[in-house]
Order: sequence, then C-alpha cells, then structure tokens
Amino acid sequence: MIVRISSVFVLFLLVIFSAHSIAAEVNVYSARKEALIKPILDDFSKETGIKVNLITGGADALISRIQSEGQFSPADVLISTDVGRLVRAKQLGITQVNADDFVVENVPAYLRDEEQHWTALTLRARPIMYAKDRVNPESLSTMQALTDEKWKNRICIRSSNNIYNQSMISGMIQTQGEAKTLAWAKGLVANFARTPKGGDRDQIKAVVAGECDIAIANTYYLAGMLNDEDEATRKTAQQVAVFWPDQETIGAHVNISGVSVAKHAKNLDAAKALIRFMLTDEAQVWYAETNHEYPVKEGIKWSQTLQDMGTFKAQDVSLSKVGETNAKALMLMDSAGWR
Repeated sequence: MIVRISSVFVLFLLVIFSAHSIAAEVNVYSARKEALIKPILDDFSKETGIKVNLITGGADALISRIQSEGQFSPADVLISTDVGRLVRAKQLGITQVNADDFVVENVPAYLRDEEQHWTALTLRARPIMYAKDRVNPESLSTMQALTDEKWKNRICIRSSNNIYNQSMISGMIQTQGEAKTLAWAKGLVANFARTPKGGDRDQIKAVVAGECDIAIANTYYLAGMLNDEDEATRKTAQQVAVFWPDQETIGAHVNISGVSVAKHAKNLDAAKALIRFMLTDEAQVWYAETNHEYPVKEGIKWSQTLQDMGTFKAQDVSLSKVGETNAKALMLMDSAGWR
C-alpha cells in the first residue's frame, strides 16, 4: 500500500529544504521490524528525494549503540516499540528536544514527552483475550478481578522481562499505587496456568490449545494472526475474542510505538520532516490498515479488524510517568514472583 501525501505537505518539505542546504539522507535506527516500517520510509523517500538509511535491531541494543557512538553517532532518528525505551533514551541523554507545533497539534499530550524529546506514532492496547468456547465474557470485568479464585491455573502472559508487561505494571502503579499493584501482581501470578514463556502470539496460541483460558496480549498481534496468509493461523486467531477491562473506571492499558530525534543528529531538518511525515493522515491510515495499530490522531479510521474488536476507553495516564517508573515496576514484578 503506497501512502499518498498531500501536495501541500510536499510543498512544505520543499520549502524547508530550499531554505537550508538540502539533506540528501536521514539515518534511522529502528526497533520496529523492517517490514513494519520500511514502506513508510520508502514513501517518504519517493515524496522528498531524501534517502533513508535504515538500521533495525532490539531497542536496548540500538540505545546502547547510540550511546557508545557518542557524538560520532550517525543516528538521526530513533524509533522504538515502547515508551519505556524512549524514556530510557532520554534519560541517557541520547535524544534532543524536537519543538514542533505540528507534533503538538496532532498528538494528544499524554502520548508525547512533556519536554518534547519523543512522540507517539501509533497506539497499542493490551486487553484481555479469551477462548470463545470456554469463557463467557460476562464473567470478565476488570484487571483486578483476574486475581479471583475462579481464574486459578487459567491465565497466560509473557514473562516479567517483557517491556510491554513492565509498562502495564508501571501504568498500574500510576493509577493505584505500589501496594495495591504488588498485591494484584501476586494474585495474578497465583493464577498462572504455566510459567511465562514466549511472545504474545504464543499466549494466544496457548489459549486455543487449552493450556489456559485467558491471556493478556497486544491487539495488533491478534489482528496480525487474523489477517495472516496462513489459513491455520487465521483459524487459530478466530477462536479468541477481545475483552476490554476497566471500562467503567480507569480504562484499558495502552502503550505506543514512538520516535525521537537523536542527540547528535547530523541531518536534523530531514529527521524532523520524517517525523512530520509519519504523523500525516495518510501515514496514520497506513499504520491502521497495514499494521493494525491505533492511530494517535483523532478522526483516522481504524482497520476493519480493529473495528471488529470494538471501541474502548483507554487509560490517559502520562506515558512519561509510565516510562520513568519502569525499573520500579520490574522490581515489583520480581517481588511478586513473576518470572
């Protein structure tokens, strides 16, 4: 799918680069898999003539690489799949302020750094998923209720070293405090059906295989399975449904994929233009339709798969705070016996 960017936006880019020496390239360090980001970068190059040099890898590895490269780092842009890593990059001093009214106008405040070091590109939700044939959705309500005795040996989730779970726990700390979050984590661990292992898709598959009845996972993993080319994968995913917890109170936990400008970016104008590009309506539509992630801009249509999962109320806690308490969340999970 090719992203068609408005002529007005292209004209804006041309004005930027005619007013400065034209940047021929921009270097992107991305924790997103190539298939999930390269099409957008290719469209940016087609529209602007700016070459994008893409390096992919794990978020921690890329952050360490930028840090070790120091002032000689070629990185202009850092893309990450979780707010915790973006906050860590800021704390390490390897990002810089990107004061851009376009970002402020298009991204809600809770989805960007107060000091403008990073901004969300897409929104991810982490609700409850359940076996359609074994779980009545009326038996589900809140995340807190997952500690009930009736869920004993019925829950699957990833390990405590997973950043998505760490951010989820950090969000709980923000909404209900450490003591209640620790008690909840202990109760959840007591209801695990197995020792945590694998990724989110593995949790979904475990539900279908009968190893557990419910799982906690990001919706785009299920959406990807529902749209997979492999028929067996699609059939597996079709046996699982999404339940949105805490809709009468704080809302479901959400996280982001996001972006920062590197501290020592050599192609600064191109880096800022790329971030703007990824926040255009057309690019946001592409994210929704192709990657099945929620747009950060209001008014952008979701993919049909996401629509079928239902609308939901999301937590609006500051994601900066979520990232800042990541280490505390991990220690809490360890104390709860979450492995």
